[in-house]
Amino acid sequence: MSKKLLLEIVTPDRKVLSQDVDYVGAPGALGEFGVLPNHIPFLSALGIGNLYYKDAGKTHYVFVSGGFAEVSPDKVTILAEAAEKATDIDLERARKAQERAQQRLARAQDKIDYARAQAALRRSLARLTCRNSGDKAGTC
Repeated sequence: MSKKLLLEIVTPDRKVLSQDVDYVGAPGALGEFGVLPNHIPFLSALGIGNLYYKDAGKTHYVFVSGGFAEVSPDKVTILAEAAEKATDIDLERARKAQERAQQRLARAQDKIDYARAQAALRRSLARLTCRNSGDKAGTC
């Protein structure tokens, strides 16, 4: 039997996931990174995007919004500001958030409003992408 990684995803509100997996791919602040068992330890800031993990030949998706990843040889801990499994994402809510963000971008009065609207748009698009990926894979 091959060695596994323990993947734990935690937000300030709850533990989203705790599972043994074969591989983890995450949206690092400087680009996506991948982790297999026995990886060298490191810390990374996370961006807004979709984390995915593989287990028993299936790919599962989780939306994450910022935070940090701690990698050790046998464990990946994700401390995220927000995280949702693909199947838990409310598509209608994500679409409405996308529309609101696009409207705010169109009428942004200053750089702060514009930056907030851009971040909101990135989050809503990542949720929609994650949810659609989960649908296609039929997993999560």
